[in-house]
Amino acid sequence: MIKYTRLEILRTFRDRRFLFFSVGFPVMLYLLWTNVFGDDGSSDKTTGLTVDTYMMVAFGAYGAIGAALSTTGPRLATELQDGWLRQLQVTPLRSWQVISARIVTALTVALPSMLLVALTAVITKGVSLSAAQWAGTVVALTLGVLPFAALGTLIGATVKGDSAQPAMLMVYFPLAIIGGLWVPVSNLPSFLQDIAPYTPANRMAELGWDIVGGNGVSGAGVLVLVVWTAALGALATFGYRRATVAA
Repeated sequence: MIKYTRLEILRTFRDRRFLFFSVGFPVMLYLLWTNVFGDDGSSDKTTGLTVDTYMMVAFGAYGAIGAALSTTGPRLATELQDGWLRQLQVTPLRSWQVISARIVTALTVALPSMLLVALTAVITKGVSLSAAQWAGTVVALTLGVLPFAALGTLIGATVKGDSAQPAMLMVYFPLAIIGGLWVPVSNLPSFLQDIAPYTPANRMAELGWDIVGGNGVSGAGVLVLVVWTAALGALATFGYRRATVAA
């Protein structure tokens, strides 16, 4: 299983398109959005964070989510179509080991995006946190990727071939917008503000916002993420087993 996980990680980092959209693109968005919204030195109404710090967490989470979904969804759908997963079925690897390897890969490839956005925030905007806050934010956002790794697996197992990419994007962008990753939740229409706390994207970023703001982590936020992870994980496991049997 360790060798298979290593193979999946190496395959992912060799994909230049993945590196641009999941690692480089969030940095570009961070620079754009902080220059648009942060020139007046204003703070977010909900978290009290400066725009530069708020957006650092938001786009770090945005890139991590994109990396997790890309690693699992479209790739899994393609491998089902090409017969790669049928080849894995004749190896000693079990279904849960394949899924676990995909989740570990998703967690691993989520790191570069978060770290690069953070480095950009430090260099260009002078964002400064304690060592404990930096470490806590990275760990929190990494664990927050779990429901999205499960969601990507579910998409890859149930949506065929090339349709998985647009299906992933149709989920990715709305979750990011409603979750407050593109603009602060306080700037969204009131009905979206009501929905946001129930979305995994918002609660994932909330972990980071709480830590960099020096506040305690929200127990309700953790519960929402656990519920999403459990529900999507169960559906993903069922979908994967059904897809591989059909294959």
